[in-house]
Amino acid sequence: MKHNRIHNFNAGPAALPLPVLEEIQASFLNFKGSGMSITEISHRSKWFDDVINDAVERTRRLLKINDQYQVLFLQGGASLQFAMIPMNLLAPGKSADYVNTGTWSTNAIKEAKIQGKPIKVVASSEDKNFSYIPKNIPFNADAVYAHITSNNTIKGTQWAEFPDTGRVPIVSDMSSDFMSRPIPMEKFGLVYAGAQKNIGPAGVCLVIIHNDLLELTPADLPTMLKYTTHSTKNSMYNTPPCFAIYTIQLVMKWLEETIGGLDKMAALNQAKADLLYNYMDSTGFYKGTAQADSRSQMNVTFRLPNEDLEKKFVAEATAAGFGGLKGHRSVGGCRASIYNATDINSIQTLVDFMKQFAAKNG
Repeated sequence: MKHNRIHNFNAGPAALPLPVLEEIQASFLNFKGSGMSITEISHRSKWFDDVINDAVERTRRLLKINDQYQVLFLQGGASLQFAMIPMNLLAPGKSADYVNTGTWSTNAIKEAKIQGKPIKVVASSEDKNFSYIPKNIPFNADAVYAHITSNNTIKGTQWAEFPDTGRVPIVSDMSSDFMSRPIPMEKFGLVYAGAQKNIGPAGVCLVIIHNDLLELTPADLPTMLKYTTHSTKNSMYNTPPCFAIYTIQLVMKWLEETIGGLDKMAALNQAKADLLYNYMDSTGFYKGTAQADSRSQMNVTFRLPNEDLEKKFVAEATAAGFGGLKGHRSVGGCRASIYNATDINSIQTLVDFMKQFAAKNG
């Protein structure tokens, strides 16, 4: 069947695996013989119990996490987590470390400071326009947690290796590279990811939290802002975003059964990134904005010789069937987001287009 789909390089909401979309389409009007759409069934039904439980179990298997972690599906996106994390984890007199590597790290820091939490920004790459990931960071041994943003969609940087924080658990915003590679979960106390970049549609944020941090939740927080509210109710204290969770379940199934797990997904993502970066490095026409050792495998940010050429590039690319190549409005330039669902054929087709454009305009 011909779908007339573009090569989707949007940064989020972003591409989803075609087999997932086809399964949704096939079952949408009559989900599992219920005579109802997935958007119509009760979240208290066995149908949805099966969906959310399978999504949790597949997440556990893919990341190899034990029962010391809870897998939650929350609303409010990663942006709400910027506030919920210090709200739940930082008791009076306690502090946390933050590393600032761009817009979303900055926002996380801001939300903690709004609450008057005594956080410490122990490293920042702002001095070079957030074009690199800091190294040799002086983390504090008495911090409750160390917060990082694993991948930066706007600046195109990514932690190739996670930092050594000693016994302090890492808390990480992984919205744009979650499930793109294996994670050494023993380093992490909490991981959160807005779904709309790599694992599903907008409307849900997946949170994985260790029981040790869960126990820090104060009793006097508003009910919906406590992690324990959601962990004790299997993410169904209130009506959850059923369709978004269903899509995540299918993406996890695709990762497990079609791709073959996160080691294989990581190898595919490395090959995709290498193909695009190696071409860019071979020409002076396209220039990556991130330092080479900090480059993101998910968001490839680059500039052309001038802004007029960038506008022409985006316009001609759009006309040729490439979507989402305009850089974030805050920084300009160009960006190709090459998440899990964007296959290597799309990358090769983009490289071929870039070669033709450079030949005509260089």
